[in-house]
Amino acid sequence: MAGCCDHNVSFDGSSPAYRRVLWIVIAINAVMFVIEMSAGAASGSTALQADALDFLGDTLTYGISLYVIGRSVRLRATAALMKGVSLAAMGVGVLGWTIYQTFVLGVPNVVMMSGVAFLAFAANVVSALLLLKFRDGDSNVRSVWLCSRNDAIGNLAVIAAAGVVVVTGSAWPDLIVAAAMAALFLQSSVKIIRQATTELRMDRADAEASAGNAD
Repeated sequence: MAGCCDHNVSFDGSSPAYRRVLWIVIAINAVMFVIEMSAGAASGSTALQADALDFLGDTLTYGISLYVIGRSVRLRATAALMKGVSLAAMGVGVLGWTIYQTFVLGVPNVVMMSGVAFLAFAANVVSALLLLKFRDGDSNVRSVWLCSRNDAIGNLAVIAAAGVVVVTGSAWPDLIVAAAMAALFLQSSVKIIRQATTELRMDRADAEASAGNAD
């Protein structure tokens, strides 16, 4: 998820163009979850399964993002906060699963692993390019961009892991990538939660100021 930049927090996603893009990205993520989870289970790749869970999480959270567009700052920030918490939970879950897999090592099917990772990478690049011009905005809008960018990074890591698995004949590269993706989920969740809580705090201060002026 991204580095720092100036955020156009006035943009809350209320534009037909953004809604269309979001629908397309939701469809891409839903399809890729089914494909990648099936391939991850068939190939024995923990990294693919971790990435598939990310696709599922994105599908659900992007749906929430679409629902709260145009609603109050409080509702949008609360939705982003929920997404940040769920992303943290996903990171912890992936990390736990990776630790478990460490004790039952098996070398994944690298042909399937790398092939599906390339497909997932292409899907995420398309999603990221569609969302590129909407990357700045409130916490709800920005969280969508951050998740999409993370996905592309994760896919590159899975592809690299497949290559190292071929060279070494070991499952450890696959497990290391899954753990790194879990760390990326956690890092991103912190960024989303921080921006969402800041927006909630500012909204509360504005409400209190308005109430004071009314008195």
